[in-house]
Amino acid sequence: MTMLNKDMTLCISLSARPSNNGTRFHNFLYQELGLNWIYKAFAPTDLAQAVAGVRGLGIRGCAISMPYKEDVIALVDRMDASASAIDSVNTIVNDDGVLTAYNTDYSAIAQLIERNGLDPASSVLLRGSGGMAKATAAAFRNAGFASVTIAARNEERGRALADLYGFSWIADAGGATADAIVNITPIGMAGGADESILSFAEEQIAAASVVFDVVALPAETPLVRAGRAAGKTVITGAEVATLQALEQFVLYTGIRPSADQVRAAEEFMRAQ
Repeated sequence: MTMLNKDMTLCISLSARPSNNGTRFHNFLYQELGLNWIYKAFAPTDLAQAVAGVRGLGIRGCAISMPYKEDVIALVDRMDASASAIDSVNTIVNDDGVLTAYNTDYSAIAQLIERNGLDPASSVLLRGSGGMAKATAAAFRNAGFASVTIAARNEERGRALADLYGFSWIADAGGATADAIVNITPIGMAGGADESILSFAEEQIAAASVVFDVVALPAETPLVRAGRAAGKTVITGAEVATLQALEQFVLYTGIRPSADQVRAAEEFMRAQ
């Protein structure tokens, strides 16, 4: 890897539970493309100070993860349409002190819906109501899905998200079934209290044809493993992580890597 030096361009990520996914993906591509850049993950103790540091230190790009995707809105200068349309941010680009917010989660989800041939006539159960849930719900709605239920314990947020897209809301996902079940909560995430818990019951998995978990670490969450064991079409958070990170890389550097380079970066990211 390139030796640290004063001329390096820095990109970072801010998350309550940082992983090495983005760090490995971006740094692999920097090395592959001969860029004098480096990427580092952080768990901020003060979000406002962290974002002020992006501006004050000339940090080029900043990825935003749970639970900061909405809180960061008040801290940026501009909202790209990809972020303002769903009031959720996962990417900040710093252009000479001007911070512009984007959302590449939406495009990643939309691509995976299309790639996996999900039928817009099928029913969908989305568990979660945070910033990532907004991107996911928008992607399903814009792909033509109408029979979608938002399951969220926070009634205000859950109802607001459901009403925005003409979906329905329930407080508890337990007992509900759908053709596609989608986890957009931290359940199953490595390092958390719920890392070994299934985000949907075995009966719900059995009734579904598609199992989708946006949790990226580990790549094989309890839900993903259960979906594979049941022979379902499985979409993973690791896939989401790759696609959204690629679009972040392009926003930061202005360079789009080749398909082979992206595959190599994805393999490197997952081999941790």
